Amino acid sequence: MAKKEKTGIEIFESPEALQEQLSKTEQFARKNRKLVIGIGIGIAALALGIIGWSYYRSQTNLKAQVELFPAVFYLQKDSINKAVKGDNNNTTIGLEKIVEKYGNTKAGEQAAFYMGVISLRQGKYDEAINYLKNFDADDWLIQARAYSLIGDAYMEKKDLDNAIKYYKKAANHYPNDFFTPAYLLKLGLAYELKKDYASALMAYRTIVEKHRECSEFTTAEKKMARVEYLVNSGGK
Repeated sequence: MAKKEKTGIEIFESPEALQEQLSKTEQFARKNRKLVIGIGIGIAALALGIIGWSYYRSQTNLKAQVELFPAVFYLQKDSINKAVKGDNNNTTIGLEKIVEKYGNTKAGEQAAFYMGVISLRQGKYDEAINYLKNFDADDWLIQARAYSLIGDAYMEKKDLDNAIKYYKKAANHYPNDFFTPAYLLKLGLAYELKKDYASALMAYRTIVEKHRECSEFTTAEKKMARVEYLVNSGGK
């Protein structure tokens, strides 16, 4: 009868089995000393690389934050050019260069968000889309907002399919009573413009049924009644 292999549970429960397993491991290590040493060195190098990269990222992010703070200050003061291009006092290099230089940091991603908002306001819709697509936030509220802004840019470009895609992403990203209804209203409007009244009805109905306490409730109710009529009358 063939010797039955011991399971992982048996090895930990039986001292004899554990000793046998340790003995096998020791034999393997002796026979494959170079391989084991090589693997050990590789793991150590990988660990040091991760630590080094994490340290570099944190230091780079700090530098980016130093540049970002005054740029946001200019933005709040409505000094858009200084916010984007920087100032003559060398206080900040500006949002544009922060994205270019520190794009892989959290501060760089925040700068990309601000650049997306500015580009959208200036009617530079393709630039806005590119900046906002490079934004990836841990904050679920701001990430949903970024998806919605991308949808707005596509709406301005008359690209209804992509607008719908990003309004859906905004609405489905951690749904809540505070912001989700606004995204659903935009989604419903995009469907209406596409003459997909059944889908528009679903968007408005979601607000009425799932977000009854929101400020958009009355608006959604009116839109739902109107679109429901269009669905039943065949869009006439």
